[in-house]
Amino acid sequence: MLVLGIETSCDETAAAVVARDGEARGRILSNVVRSQLAEHRPYGGVVPEIAARAHVECLDAIVAAALAEAGLALSDLSGIAATAGPGLNGGLVVGLVTGKTLALAAGKPFLAINHLEAHALTVGLTDGLEPPYLMLLVSGGHTQTLLVEGVGRYRRIGTTIDDAIGEAFDKTAKLLGLGYPGGPEVERAARSGDPERFPLPRPMVGRVEPHFSLAGLKTALRQRAEAAAPLTDRDVADLCAAFEAAVCDIIEDRVSRAMELAEDAFGPGRPRWLTVAGGVAANASIAAALARLAAARGFHLAVPPPALCTDNGAMIAWAGAERLARGLVDGLDFAARPRWPLDPAAPAAIGAGVKA
Repeated sequence: MLVLGIETSCDETAAAVVARDGEARGRILSNVVRSQLAEHRPYGGVVPEIAARAHVECLDAIVAAALAEAGLALSDLSGIAATAGPGLNGGLVVGLVTGKTLALAAGKPFLAINHLEAHALTVGLTDGLEPPYLMLLVSGGHTQTLLVEGVGRYRRIGTTIDDAIGEAFDKTAKLLGLGYPGGPEVERAARSGDPERFPLPRPMVGRVEPHFSLAGLKTALRQRAEAAAPLTDRDVADLCAAFEAAVCDIIEDRVSRAMELAEDAFGPGRPRWLTVAGGVAANASIAAALARLAAARGFHLAVPPPALCTDNGAMIAWAGAERLARGLVDGLDFAARPRWPLDPAAPAAIGAGVKA
């Protein structure tokens, strides 16, 4: 089974071809990604209109490059998958129209992919891991813990009631005058900082409900920064280190609570797995905190390589292959879904609004 995957949900334009055999083993034949960082850096964040136009300008070339790298023609494919949501509506429409057009022209099945499901299933491609497993999704737009029960079956455990973790990193970087994207800049500065110098809160830590909150931490950091102004390089490094340490403590506590609530999903003697997806998973301190937690709680930890944690076409192609193998194809009238929760039945977290 050969599936082309197209990803245009935010600020990466990507296409890839993935092969899936009858034993559900996957192999990446090509994976082409064009980042839009240069276009958005002057604005300190993603500008939706600029993102959509950038997708239009290069997506056809990205798809052609992915097919050429795989040594395949459209006629060789088993199906064509494209991200349908969640994400920025303009970008989603660009990818969807392209995917539908190629599917129609080639007479191939079309698969509309939930971007979050693609993240959730990536460990099947990279590690051959089958559900059930617990997943921590940490990105610029989402922070959730989910129990992955199978393709199309997800139970949301915790969510953020305000900022996503990646969003909090970006806002912290902007506050401290660092570059964009904020996550790598904060991590770089934190390496030489003292995490003990500026005391910061750990919102929600110890609470029974499994949700996340980052707004109070972000506010406290701003207050510390204003009190210390004008900031020196040492101040910035210490603030970044304190922020990163607080985030690690929050993640450890919240994921630990999710592990408790997901315990019923793992049968007696069955290995328990924690997986991580999203760009924030590339942060070394967060990865180390999760490794400590997994070891302490008797979980195995599976983290895809950094290139497959951030947005990419291979995860979309793999999700498409998994759905195609189960006959879960979509019509060409499938509309973009800027909001598309993996577990629509999950009760809204108080205060979370649309981010639930």
